[in-house]
Parts: sequence; structure tokens; C-alpha cells
Amino acid sequence: MEAMKYSQDVLFVLLGAIMVLAMHAGFAFLELGTVRKKNQVNALVKILSDLAVSAIAYFFIGYGLAYGTHFFHDAAQLADKNGYDLVKFFFLMTFAAAIPAIVSGGIAERSRFNPQLVATFMLVGFIYPFFEGIAWNGGLGVQDWLKNTFGAPFHDFAGSVVVHAVGGWIALAAVLILGARKGRYTKEGRISAHPPSSIPFLALGAWILTVGWFGFNVMSAQTIAGISGLVAVNSLMAMVGGTLAALWFGKSDPGFVHNGPLAGLVAICAGSDVMHPIGALAVGAIAGGMFVLLFTLTQNRWKIDDVLGVWPLHGLCGAWGGVAAGIFGSQTLGGIGGVSLYSQIIGTLMGIGIAFVGGYLVYGLLHRMVGIRLDAEEEFNGADLTIHKITATPDRETGW
Repeated sequence: MEAMKYSQDVLFVLLGAIMVLAMHAGFAFLELGTVRKKNQVNALVKILSDLAVSAIAYFFIGYGLAYGTHFFHDAAQLADKNGYDLVKFFFLMTFAAAIPAIVSGGIAERSRFNPQLVATFMLVGFIYPFFEGIAWNGGLGVQDWLKNTFGAPFHDFAGSVVVHAVGGWIALAAVLILGARKGRYTKEGRISAHPPSSIPFLALGAWILTVGWFGFNVMSAQTIAGISGLVAVNSLMAMVGGTLAALWFGKSDPGFVHNGPLAGLVAICAGSDVMHPIGALAVGAIAGGMFVLLFTLTQNRWKIDDVLGVWPLHGLCGAWGGVAAGIFGSQTLGGIGGVSLYSQIIGTLMGIGIAFVGGYLVYGLLHRMVGIRLDAEEEFNGADLTIHKITATPDRETGW
């Protein structure tokens, strides 16, 4: 019976890992459709390469840092419990790899390839798992302190803060260090339009992410016994709320409409297991409206050239999701309870602080040591791989 239980859990978590792995194709096509045509191949290669580097960094360093588990055993030990510990690593690795995928969308079209791979290794090996261990493994006693002080620990069921807010705030640090794309803002303060190169590809990326998100959220239970239909329906309602709000506030702009469901899904991750579906609808709708308004402010008023709007989408909507779990997860608003608004605020602020400071350190050091920005000519011509370059000698400066 025990072997049967573990085999079912292995299959359950493995299917979740595969669904989240497929989401990285969504990240790729979302970026592919948003950047200019000359940088499309760069987006595709960067996401896949970041995933590979993330797997290495998380296997050898990050997973052990977060959970105290290393895989330096013989195969017989690793196969124990039908290899459940290995598929759990696989599942959580796909979460960790979302960090550089998020960052990639913010720094697109002007970052050097090889330094970005180094940044990916540092982020997934050290910065992300440091907070992951605090939030999801009780590291440093923070969760115990929150529970003893406010009656409940910080609650983030599927990563509104641990994954999305952390990724978004790291991206903000990287974007601020890199600066805007050449020609994006004129000396007079005007904005040069860089419209998406392909709305169909952008839409395809959004759809892949949306479908995969049900693995991201539902399979975060990590066992068959823990699966909950409430998580699935709350994810659906938040997605719908985000879509309709983005449709309204974005005045039917296709870029906003296809990012609306992603905003709602980012926000619902934290409290998807404790909210009422009507609360999830409200959380998603607020997130969808937030994304439209804050993306516009970021680009037009604050002159922050965040290409895909990953700071508003992941950083700010993720932070909203962390706080919202403490509001709509309470029994007063129809939730299951067991959450504390104070713990949610403190945990969210802690994630933001670790992410922004860690991201600034990683990208700041790389900027000083080797440089992370393409030079003017490379940026003008595009840093992507074209067909004839695939078998050619890589450029000495960019590595392409």
C-alpha cells in the first residue's frame, strides 16, 4: 500500500512538473511576440538556456540551500519511495527556473547573453532559494516567529510572493541597472513606440502560461491526498477576473487583454487554497486593473523600460496576491481562515526586500566586473541568433 501511495504521488507531482516545464514555452513566446523582430531568436534561445543553467544551479546548490536535501547518494537511495524526492525536486526546479524567465522579459533587447547566464546561476543557486527556504521550509525560524506573534505563519500556497514577486523585484533591479533601450526615450522626454512584433505569438505565450498555471497551482499540493478542487476553481475565477479587468481598463488592447489572465493568476497563487471563489474573482480583477494602470505608469511617467512589464505583472501583482491571501482568506470574507494579514504583509515585504537587494547585488557586480549591456552597435543590429550564425564562430564579445 505504501508503494502504491508513493507511486501515485510521484505521478501526480511529475505531471505538475511537466505542466510547469511547458509554461517556459509560454514565457518564450510571450517575450518573442513582444520584442522587436530582430530580437525574436534571442528570446527563444535565452529562455531555454536559462532553464538549463537553472537546473544545474538548483540541483547542486539551490535545492539544498532551501530544503537541506542533497542528491549525493547512490541510485538505490535516490529510488527510495519510488523516487518521490527526485520528482519533488523536478517540480520545484521548474518554479525556480521561472525567476530568470521573468527577469528575461524585463531586460529584453539590451542585455548580454553570457553575463545573463551567470546571473541566472547566482539567482537560482542562492538568492531565490534563500527566501524559498524561509517561506516554504521554515528557515531561520521566521515562520515560527510569525505564528507565535500573529497567530499564523506567512501563507503562500503556490508562490505569489516566493516566485512571482521575487522574480519581478529582481527584474526591477536589473532594469534599473541596465537602463532603457537605446532610443526608447528622447532627450525631450518623449517615448519612441516599440510595438509588439507578433500579437499571435504573444497570445500563444499567454495561453500556454494560462493552461500550465493549473499545474503550477493545483499540483503545489505535492500529494494526491492534498489535491483540492477549490484551488482549481479559484485559479479559474482569478484568471477570468484579470481578463475582464484588463479588457475594461486596457480598452480592448490585445497586449493588455492577454496579460490580464496572467495578472490574475499571479495574484491568486498565494491564497488559492483558502479563498472563496468570489474572493478569487475580486483578487484577479484587482490584479488585472493594477497591471494595466501600473504598466502605463511605469513606461510613460516613470520612464522605466520594462519591456514585458514584468515588475507590474509579477512584482506588484505578486505582492498584492501575498497581501490578498490575508484579506480574502479570512473567515470574515468567506475564506477558510488560518491566515494573518500582519504575517502576510511582513512575509511579502521580506520577499520584496531580499529580491530587490539580491538582484541589485548580482546585476550590479556583473555590471562592474564584466558589463551586462550590449554596446550601441549590437543593440541597434539586434543580439539574436540568425540562421547563418547558428553554425558560425560566436562573436567574441556577445558569445553569439
